[in-house]
Amino acid sequence: MNSHAIAAGHAERLATVDALLPEMPALEPAEGSVSLSATAGDSAAAGLSVRTEAGPDSVDSPWRALVEHRLEARLTGPRPEAALDALLTRWDEHLKAVAPPGDVETAATVVRPSRDSPGSAELLRRGFAPVLVIAVRPADRLAVTGPPATPGVHIRPAEADDLETAVGLELELQRYDAQFGSVTLREGAEEAITADLSKQLGRENPTLWIAELYGRPLGMVRVQFPGETAWIGGRVAAEKVGYLSSLAVAEPARSSGVGSALAAHAHQVFDECGTEAVLLHHALANPRSTPFWYAQGYRPLWTYWQRRPAVY
Repeated sequence: MNSHAIAAGHAERLATVDALLPEMPALEPAEGSVSLSATAGDSAAAGLSVRTEAGPDSVDSPWRALVEHRLEARLTGPRPEAALDALLTRWDEHLKAVAPPGDVETAATVVRPSRDSPGSAELLRRGFAPVLVIAVRPADRLAVTGPPATPGVHIRPAEADDLETAVGLELELQRYDAQFGSVTLREGAEEAITADLSKQLGRENPTLWIAELYGRPLGMVRVQFPGETAWIGGRVAAEKVGYLSSLAVAEPARSSGVGSALAAHAHQVFDECGTEAVLLHHALANPRSTPFWYAQGYRPLWTYWQRRPAVY
Protein backbone atom coordinates (compact mmCIF):
# COMPACT_ATOMS: atom_id res chain seq x y z
CA MET A 1 0.00 0.00 0.00
CA ASN A 2 1.50 3.38 -0.98
CA SER A 3 1.84 6.36 1.35
CA HIS A 4 -1.06 8.27 -0.21
CA ALA A 5 -3.45 5.35 0.27
CA ILE A 6 -2.29 4.99 3.87
CA ALA A 7 -2.77 8.74 4.45
CA ALA A 8 -6.29 8.56 3.00
CA GLY A 9 -7.18 5.68 5.28
CA HIS A 10 -5.62 7.49 8.24
CA ALA A 11 -7.68 10.62 7.53
CA GLU A 12 -10.89 8.61 7.14
CA ARG A 13 -10.28 6.88 10.46
CA LEU A 14 -9.47 10.08 12.37
CA ALA A 15 -12.50 11.91 10.97
CA THR A 16 -14.58 9.76 13.32
CA VAL A 17 -12.25 10.36 16.27
CA ASP A 18 -11.98 14.15 16.66
CA ALA A 19 -13.63 16.92 14.64
CA LEU A 20 -10.98 19.47 15.68
CA LEU A 21 -8.09 17.60 14.07
CA PRO A 22 -6.73 19.26 10.91
CA GLU A 23 -6.28 17.51 7.60
CA MET A 24 -3.20 15.28 7.62
CA PRO A 25 -1.87 14.67 4.11
CA ALA A 26 0.61 12.03 3.04
CA LEU A 27 4.04 12.43 4.62
CA GLU A 28 6.52 14.14 2.29
CA PRO A 29 10.23 13.44 2.90
CA ALA A 30 12.38 16.49 3.58
CA GLU A 31 16.10 17.06 4.03
CA GLY A 32 17.33 15.20 7.09
CA SER A 33 14.24 12.98 7.35
CA VAL A 34 13.95 9.21 7.00
CA SER A 35 10.86 7.52 5.54
CA LEU A 36 9.64 4.31 7.16
CA SER A 37 6.83 1.86 6.39
CA ALA A 38 5.43 -1.31 7.88
CA THR A 39 2.54 -3.73 7.54
CA ALA A 40 0.73 -5.99 9.96
CA GLY A 41 -1.67 -8.27 8.14
CA ASP A 42 -4.26 -6.07 6.44
CA SER A 43 -3.14 -2.92 8.33
CA ALA A 44 -0.35 -0.58 7.28
CA ALA A 45 1.69 2.34 8.54
CA ALA A 46 3.79 5.06 6.98
CA GLY A 47 6.18 7.13 9.05
CA LEU A 48 8.64 9.98 8.78
CA SER A 49 11.45 10.33 11.31
CA VAL A 50 12.83 13.87 11.58
CA ARG A 51 15.92 14.82 13.57
CA THR A 52 16.18 18.34 15.00
CA GLU A 53 18.80 19.93 17.22
CA ALA A 54 18.75 22.96 19.51
CA GLY A 55 21.64 24.73 21.19
CA PRO A 56 21.67 24.84 25.00
CA ASP A 57 21.27 28.64 24.87
CA SER A 58 18.37 28.68 22.42
CA VAL A 59 14.90 29.91 23.41
CA ASP A 60 13.47 26.43 22.76
CA SER A 61 16.03 24.46 24.78
CA PRO A 62 14.10 24.37 28.11
CA TRP A 63 11.14 22.71 26.41
CA ARG A 64 12.94 19.85 24.67
CA ALA A 65 15.97 17.59 24.58
CA LEU A 66 18.86 19.15 22.68
CA VAL A 67 18.53 16.42 20.03
CA GLU A 68 15.08 15.09 19.16
CA HIS A 69 14.04 12.34 16.79
CA ARG A 70 10.33 12.84 16.08
CA LEU A 71 8.14 10.27 14.36
CA GLU A 72 5.06 11.34 12.41
CA ALA A 73 2.84 8.35 11.63
CA ARG A 74 -0.12 7.53 9.40
CA LEU A 75 -2.05 4.34 10.22
CA THR A 76 -4.78 2.52 8.33
CA GLY A 77 -6.62 -0.77 8.46
CA PRO A 78 -8.70 -2.61 11.06
CA ARG A 79 -5.75 -2.96 13.49
CA PRO A 80 -3.95 0.40 13.60
CA GLU A 81 -2.23 -0.59 16.85
CA ALA A 82 -0.54 -3.54 15.12
CA ALA A 83 0.58 -1.30 12.27
CA LEU A 84 2.04 1.20 14.73
CA ASP A 85 3.82 -1.58 16.61
CA ALA A 86 5.44 -2.76 13.37
CA LEU A 87 6.40 0.81 12.49
CA LEU A 88 7.96 1.34 15.92
CA THR A 89 10.08 -1.78 15.36
CA ARG A 90 11.44 -0.24 12.16
CA TRP A 91 12.00 3.09 13.90
CA ASP A 92 13.87 1.49 16.80
CA GLU A 93 16.22 -0.16 14.29
CA HIS A 94 16.88 3.28 12.80
CA LEU A 95 17.37 4.96 16.20
CA LYS A 96 19.90 2.34 17.33
CA ALA A 97 21.98 3.21 14.27
CA VAL A 98 21.96 7.00 14.79
CA ALA A 99 21.37 7.81 18.48
CA PRO A 100 23.96 7.36 21.26
CA PRO A 101 22.73 4.95 23.98
CA GLY A 102 21.96 6.49 27.36
CA ASP A 103 22.17 10.13 26.25
CA VAL A 104 19.43 11.99 28.17
CA GLU A 105 19.78 14.95 25.81
CA THR A 106 18.58 12.77 22.93
CA ALA A 107 14.85 12.02 22.88
CA ALA A 108 12.51 9.97 20.73
CA THR A 109 9.08 11.61 20.42
CA VAL A 110 5.82 10.51 18.84
CA VAL A 111 3.06 13.14 18.63
CA ARG A 112 -0.37 11.52 18.28
CA PRO A 113 -3.96 12.73 18.31
CA SER A 114 -5.00 12.37 21.94
CA ARG A 115 -8.27 10.61 21.15
CA ASP A 116 -6.60 8.14 18.78
CA SER A 117 -5.97 5.62 21.54
CA PRO A 118 -5.09 2.43 19.58
CA GLY A 119 -1.33 1.97 19.89
CA SER A 120 -0.99 3.48 23.38
CA ALA A 121 -0.20 0.12 24.96
CA GLU A 122 2.43 -0.55 22.27
CA LEU A 123 4.13 2.77 23.05
CA LEU A 124 4.11 2.06 26.78
CA ARG A 125 5.68 -1.37 26.26
CA ARG A 126 8.52 0.28 24.36
CA GLY A 127 9.32 2.69 27.18
CA PHE A 128 7.44 5.75 25.93
CA ALA A 129 5.46 7.90 28.36
CA PRO A 130 2.77 10.50 27.64
CA VAL A 131 4.62 13.61 28.81
CA LEU A 132 3.03 16.67 27.21
CA VAL A 133 -0.30 17.66 25.70
CA ILE A 134 -1.49 20.29 23.27
CA ALA A 135 -4.89 21.17 24.70
CA VAL A 136 -7.57 23.08 22.81
CA ARG A 137 -10.41 25.37 23.84
CA PRO A 138 -12.88 26.36 21.13
CA ALA A 139 -13.96 29.99 21.41
CA ASP A 140 -17.25 30.56 23.18
CA ARG A 141 -17.57 34.29 22.55
CA LEU A 142 -18.01 35.63 26.06
CA ALA A 143 -20.37 38.57 26.48
CA VAL A 144 -18.89 42.02 25.95
CA THR A 145 -19.24 42.68 29.66
CA GLY A 146 -16.38 40.24 30.19
CA PRO A 147 -15.85 37.48 32.72
CA PRO A 148 -17.09 37.90 36.30
CA ALA A 149 -14.75 39.77 38.62
CA THR A 150 -12.74 37.88 41.25
CA PRO A 151 -12.71 39.65 44.63
CA GLY A 152 -9.35 41.25 45.36
CA VAL A 153 -7.90 40.51 41.91
CA HIS A 154 -6.97 43.28 39.47
CA ILE A 155 -5.54 42.45 36.03
CA ARG A 156 -3.58 45.02 34.03
CA PRO A 157 -1.13 45.05 31.09
CA ALA A 158 2.46 44.47 32.18
CA GLU A 159 4.74 47.50 32.26
CA ALA A 160 8.51 47.93 32.18
CA ASP A 161 8.65 47.97 35.99
CA ASP A 162 7.07 44.51 36.05
CA LEU A 163 10.05 42.78 34.43
CA GLU A 164 11.56 41.44 37.67
CA THR A 165 8.16 40.13 38.82
CA ALA A 166 7.46 38.47 35.46
CA VAL A 167 10.89 36.82 35.33
CA GLY A 168 10.47 35.49 38.87
CA LEU A 169 7.06 34.01 38.06
CA GLU A 170 8.31 32.38 34.87
CA LEU A 171 11.32 30.88 36.65
CA GLU A 172 9.07 29.53 39.41
CA LEU A 173 6.84 27.96 36.76
CA GLN A 174 9.75 26.32 34.94
CA ARG A 175 11.23 24.92 38.16
CA TYR A 176 7.87 23.37 39.05
CA ASP A 177 7.27 21.89 35.57
CA ALA A 178 10.81 20.45 35.48
CA GLN A 179 9.61 17.80 37.96
CA PHE A 180 7.37 16.27 35.28
CA GLY A 181 9.81 15.95 32.39
CA SER A 182 8.33 18.67 30.18
CA VAL A 183 10.98 21.27 31.07
CA THR A 184 14.76 21.02 31.38
CA LEU A 185 16.35 23.72 33.49
CA ARG A 186 19.24 25.22 31.56
CA GLU A 187 22.21 27.26 32.67
CA GLY A 188 21.49 30.91 31.93
CA ALA A 189 17.71 30.39 32.12
CA GLU A 190 17.14 33.65 33.97
CA GLU A 191 19.01 35.68 31.35
CA ALA A 192 17.12 34.00 28.50
CA ILE A 193 13.74 34.54 30.18
CA THR A 194 14.60 38.18 30.89
CA ALA A 195 15.49 38.83 27.26
CA ASP A 196 12.30 37.10 26.04
CA LEU A 197 9.95 38.92 28.42
CA SER A 198 11.57 42.29 27.82
CA LYS A 199 10.30 42.17 24.24
CA GLN A 200 6.70 41.82 25.43
CA LEU A 201 6.59 44.69 27.89
CA GLY A 202 5.08 47.97 26.79
CA ARG A 203 3.67 46.68 23.49
CA GLU A 204 0.88 48.77 22.01
CA ASN A 205 -1.16 45.58 21.72
CA PRO A 206 -0.44 43.87 25.09
CA THR A 207 0.45 40.18 25.15
CA LEU A 208 1.41 39.96 28.83
CA TRP A 209 -0.79 40.83 31.81
CA ILE A 210 -0.09 41.01 35.54
CA ALA A 211 -2.60 39.97 38.20
CA GLU A 212 -2.50 41.83 41.49
CA LEU A 213 -4.09 40.30 44.57
CA TYR A 214 -5.00 43.13 46.95
CA GLY A 215 -2.27 45.25 45.36
CA ARG A 216 0.48 42.61 45.23
CA PRO A 217 1.63 41.37 41.78
CA LEU A 218 1.32 37.59 42.15
CA GLY A 219 0.39 36.22 38.73
CA MET A 220 0.79 36.70 35.00
CA VAL A 221 -0.46 35.35 31.70
CA ARG A 222 1.22 35.51 28.27
CA VAL A 223 -0.52 35.03 24.92
CA GLN A 224 0.11 34.95 21.19
CA PHE A 225 -2.60 36.27 18.90
CA PRO A 226 -3.66 34.94 15.49
CA GLY A 227 -1.00 36.09 13.05
CA GLU A 228 1.76 35.04 15.48
CA THR A 229 0.77 31.38 15.75
CA ALA A 230 1.67 29.90 12.37
CA TRP A 231 4.16 27.61 14.16
CA ILE A 232 1.30 25.76 15.91
CA GLY A 233 -1.91 26.84 14.15
CA GLY A 234 -1.80 23.87 11.79
CA ARG A 235 -2.47 21.54 14.70
CA VAL A 236 -6.18 22.39 14.83
CA ALA A 237 -9.02 22.67 12.32
CA ALA A 238 -9.45 26.44 12.69
CA GLU A 239 -8.27 29.51 10.81
CA LYS A 240 -7.81 32.06 13.61
CA VAL A 241 -5.80 30.33 16.32
CA GLY A 242 -4.55 31.83 19.57
CA TYR A 243 -1.89 30.38 21.84
CA LEU A 244 -1.71 30.75 25.60
CA SER A 245 2.06 30.74 26.17
CA SER A 246 2.10 30.51 29.95
CA LEU A 247 0.14 31.28 33.08
CA ALA A 248 1.98 31.54 36.39
CA VAL A 249 0.75 32.22 39.90
CA ALA A 250 3.09 32.66 42.85
CA GLU A 251 2.85 29.94 45.50
CA PRO A 252 1.24 32.18 48.16
CA ALA A 253 -1.61 33.09 45.78
CA ARG A 254 -2.54 29.63 44.55
CA SER A 255 -6.16 28.58 45.12
CA SER A 256 -7.09 32.26 45.56
CA GLY A 257 -8.80 32.71 42.19
CA VAL A 258 -5.86 34.51 40.56
CA GLY A 259 -5.25 31.75 38.00
CA SER A 260 -8.90 31.48 37.01
CA ALA A 261 -9.16 35.26 36.69
CA LEU A 262 -6.08 35.38 34.44
CA ALA A 263 -7.40 32.55 32.25
CA ALA A 264 -10.81 34.24 31.93
CA HIS A 265 -9.11 37.52 31.00
CA ALA A 266 -7.02 35.83 28.31
CA HIS A 267 -10.07 34.10 26.85
CA GLN A 268 -11.98 37.38 26.77
CA VAL A 269 -9.13 39.03 24.86
CA PHE A 270 -8.97 36.11 22.42
CA ASP A 271 -12.73 36.22 21.86
CA GLU A 272 -12.67 39.97 21.24
CA CYS A 273 -10.22 39.55 18.36
CA GLY A 274 -12.24 36.74 16.77
CA THR A 275 -10.08 33.78 17.74
CA GLU A 276 -11.74 30.49 16.82
CA ALA A 277 -9.67 28.19 19.04
CA VAL A 278 -6.97 28.59 21.68
CA LEU A 279 -4.14 26.09 22.12
CA LEU A 280 -1.70 25.59 24.96
CA HIS A 281 0.87 23.04 26.14
CA HIS A 282 0.79 21.48 29.58
CA ALA A 283 2.59 18.65 31.36
CA LEU A 284 0.26 15.67 31.71
CA ALA A 285 1.72 14.62 35.06
CA ASN A 286 1.34 18.08 36.60
CA PRO A 287 -1.32 17.61 39.32
CA ARG A 288 -2.23 21.31 39.19
CA SER A 289 -2.18 22.14 35.49
CA THR A 290 -4.22 19.20 34.22
CA PRO A 291 -7.35 19.71 36.35
CA PHE A 292 -7.02 23.50 36.16
CA TRP A 293 -6.97 23.77 32.38
CA TYR A 294 -9.75 21.29 31.83
CA ALA A 295 -11.90 23.21 34.29
CA GLN A 296 -11.31 26.25 32.05
CA GLY A 297 -12.82 24.48 29.02
CA TYR A 298 -9.73 22.84 27.48
CA ARG A 299 -9.35 19.22 26.49
CA PRO A 300 -6.50 17.14 25.01
CA LEU A 301 -5.95 17.41 21.26
CA TRP A 302 -2.41 16.04 20.74
CA THR A 303 -0.27 13.96 23.09
CA TYR A 304 3.53 13.89 23.05
CA TRP A 305 4.80 10.39 23.80
CA GLN A 306 8.48 10.56 24.68
CA ARG A 307 11.35 8.22 25.47
CA ARG A 308 14.41 9.95 26.89
CA PRO A 309 17.06 8.80 26.27
CA ALA A 310 15.96 7.74 22.80
CA VAL A 311 18.04 4.56 23.06
CA TYR A 312 18.86 2.85 26.35
